[in-house]
Amino acid sequence: MKKIFMTMVAALAVAVSANAQYYVGGTAGISSVKVAGGDSELTFKVLPEVGYSFNDEWGIGASLGWSKGNGVADLGGRYIAEGDLTNTFEVNPYVRYTAVKGKYVNVFVDGGFGYKHYNGQGNAWNVGLKPGVAVNLDKFSFAAHVGFVGWKSFNPKGDGKSSNAAGVDLDGNNISFSLYYNF
Repeated sequence: MKKIFMTMVAALAVAVSANAQYYVGGTAGISSVKVAGGDSELTFKVLPEVGYSFNDEWGIGASLGWSKGNGVADLGGRYIAEGDLTNTFEVNPYVRYTAVKGKYVNVFVDGGFGYKHYNGQGNAWNVGLKPGVAVNLDKFSFAAHVGFVGWKSFNPKGDGKSSNAAGVDLDGNNISFSLYYNF
């Protein structure tokens, strides 16, 4: 009985591995911010990402990132003024469902949660769905996420009065682009 069970587990592992696909990549950005005639400040963001596709429809992944710079940030309905925001750290694990798979284009939705720490300012959380589209070119994929459907919260350091928001955010400013290398 043990041999049969172990054989079935091994066969399942081989079947899952045969269809599996790893990917690495992420998002990066750099900009210069000048608010109200002040000095220009350089800002940057780096969000490396890793993922594992179980089959043509399902996968898991996570991004882990940092940002640094000055600017204006919307934190769940609260705003931090220019000069106050300096460093952030974030982690965003997700489950990806690919609804439409074509030869070159996939339409997917990532469901997960995110945590972002604003150094000296507070913490932000979110839980929801991020729809996206990917263009697949051999070993590389270009992906874009557009919008967010779910819940966001920001808990500022000090006063303890959290801000919460729930709903759909399909603002044109809520677009991110990623590049992936597929193994």
